[in-house]
Amino acid sequence: MTPILYGVVAGIIFGAISVLVMLPMKFDNARQAYTASFFSRFSIGFVVPLIGLPLPMWASGLFIGLLISISDAIVTKAYAPILIMGTFGGGLVGLVGGYVLA
Repeated sequence: MTPILYGVVAGIIFGAISVLVMLPMKFDNARQAYTASFFSRFSIGFVVPLIGLPLPMWASGLFIGLLISISDAIVTKAYAPILIMGTFGGGLVGLVGGYVLA
């Protein structure tokens, strides 16, 4: 599997999980919230396997997940859930990618 294909698949899965977690919550504009969440998480899944930091892939995933999630957390003021899910998800994408792409 190529890094781009893995990134697309991982991004779609991570984005879908993020939206599923948000479904029970109430928003003024749910469609906008779900779309923003999906694309934020998709970007983490897509970027992690494509960036070659001098770290193990899981550590790169943690770092990239945190960096991409910070802006969403600041805007929404929901720091803990957004930063935890983004960081953990990025690390998981990197961990699995380390095996799939090896």
